[in-house]
Amino acid sequence: MSSLDRILPFLRPIEDLLVDPDITEVMVNAGGRRVFVERNGMLAAVPDRTLETRNLTVAIKNIARACGDEISDTQPILDARLEDGSRVAAMFPPCSVDGPTLTVRKFTRRYALADLVAVGTLTDAQAASLTSAVQQGKNILISGGTGTGKTTLLNALAAGIPTGDRIVLIEETSEIRIDQPNVVRFEARRAQTPLGQEAPTPPVTISDLVRATLRHRPDRILLGEVRGAEAFDLLQALNTGHLGSLTTIHANSAEQALTRLAHCVLTANVGLPHRSIREAIALAVNLVAHLARRDGRRVVTEIVAVLGYDAPCELFAVEPLAPHP
Repeated sequence: MSSLDRILPFLRPIEDLLVDPDITEVMVNAGGRRVFVERNGMLAAVPDRTLETRNLTVAIKNIARACGDEISDTQPILDARLEDGSRVAAMFPPCSVDGPTLTVRKFTRRYALADLVAVGTLTDAQAASLTSAVQQGKNILISGGTGTGKTTLLNALAAGIPTGDRIVLIEETSEIRIDQPNVVRFEARRAQTPLGQEAPTPPVTISDLVRATLRHRPDRILLGEVRGAEAFDLLQALNTGHLGSLTTIHANSAEQALTRLAHCVLTANVGLPHRSIREAIALAVNLVAHLARRDGRRVVTEIVAVLGYDAPCELFAVEPLAPHP
């Protein structure tokens, strides 16, 4: 039985889409009036397919309960995962203006680096460059837009970490699967609104987890995604001897990824000058691998080595490695 089987009873009108192996994502918009899918990397509408808003609302509530979570007027956002790594995201009105919204991102398979080469995501030269970097303990930042395969590439690269290394994996919502003998998995916790007289449950942030990680003797820190103030704590860790770490960030190019990382550090309000932050990033990050979509395919468009920071020009010094043709 797959993990999706737990939610299929509540989504019969789109069951065929959820079990289709070629579909990686199913999106229900506007209270059920519009359905879209991603198939083989391409987004397409599903014509003449609708769900009743009332039924969709009930289905989302039942899915939340099945995932050990809840969604309601007071907590209108659901971000849950299934055992196999599939993700279920939903939002209720009034935050979702046109009615309940549901997105299911299916975990189809775990790709090895050789698989990514076979499907054209990387070239042999790019795979060799990244494999060497992992084995040498380089810190790698993986950048790209939404749905470009950043987590897939991180998973594939993590498989090349020596089995003797202790890995601490930190995620907002656990979805990365690593087959290594010494892995510690940490997951952030949202603040929980009390249902009755109980005291509210405080959040455990990614920043909290990164700081706590240093007390668990990590050889490698894998951070699912850098989004905000946790970038400062990660930077501190990377610049104090934790080599061979991997993380992802949303950006439109490899160089922009470094700039965005600097902006994330600034949100921590630690009072560091902008120049000092960028110099620290240049010391901490060795390689940036950037993914983008080309003709519906996810492709590593560039890999750059970070050589330093040119303060007078306010630019990161980078060297392109093994570009995608």
